Amino acid sequence: MAYETLLYDLEGPVLTITLNRPEKLNAYTAVMGGELADAFHRADADDAVRVVIVTGAGRGFCAGADISGGAGAFDDKAEGSVAFSAPGQPRAAGGGFVGAIFGCRKPVIGAINGAAVGVGATLTLPMDIRIAAKGARYGFVFARRGLVPEAGSAWFLPKLVGLPQALNWCLRGNLISAEEAMAAGLVSEVVAPDQLLARAHEIALEIAQNTAPVSIALARQMLWRFSGDPDPSGALAIDGRLSMELGSGPDVKEGVGAFVEKRAPNFPGRVSADMPSLYPWWKD
Repeated sequence: MAYETLLYDLEGPVLTITLNRPEKLNAYTAVMGGELADAFHRADADDAVRVVIVTGAGRGFCAGADISGGAGAFDDKAEGSVAFSAPGQPRAAGGGFVGAIFGCRKPVIGAINGAAVGVGATLTLPMDIRIAAKGARYGFVFARRGLVPEAGSAWFLPKLVGLPQALNWCLRGNLISAEEAMAAGLVSEVVAPDQLLARAHEIALEIAQNTAPVSIALARQMLWRFSGDPDPSGALAIDGRLSMELGSGPDVKEGVGAFVEKRAPNFPGRVSADMPSLYPWWKD
């Protein structure tokens, strides 16, 4: 399937999704939101995809919502609105592109190659690893536009950088350097612009070549969902049962065998067919 606002490029086990409106600094549109959701649902269902990288074409990652329509850009009743839901309707069940990224069973790496402002910043928050090019900038600018933090960012951002830092950035609405974002833990690395995608692919291949797809899918959801609990009881109720079910299966036997035999593993488990019976435990 071809997209209007994205490039979808699978190379080996690594899928690269590129926001592709470079003449607009990849500014977000309602079409882009729908295409992002579709691309992540596709990636989730495709066992050939082990890791997803998201980046931007040209010199920007995503400069926020496309407000070329003027003052009515966020009015869901106006023609050309960039609202996150259909005109006059609440956000669709599943959370659109946010829900698609968050629910994806594949790890997601954000390669932030330039300005990531407004929704351009918040769409990176459900990703698991974020690296940035030197010179890239974040901006949670909603209050300067009369808006509120969107795309679930009031939940994601404090989880990633802590409440005081999230308040500082959202209340001031200023631009944040890649180095400041790294110091706060929002991004894990800042690299030279010409090394950004190479570094993202290096991390992606390390994951794809050394880990079990089912284990990654479970670990991703466990860490996101349990990290905010007030005590470990929820995690303890699940992790032992998952370990017991996985322990009798082929992935663990392959992982241990590969370690003992000092060879690369070849895990047989696939997320399309081999998720354990407890998954998804949060819907019980």
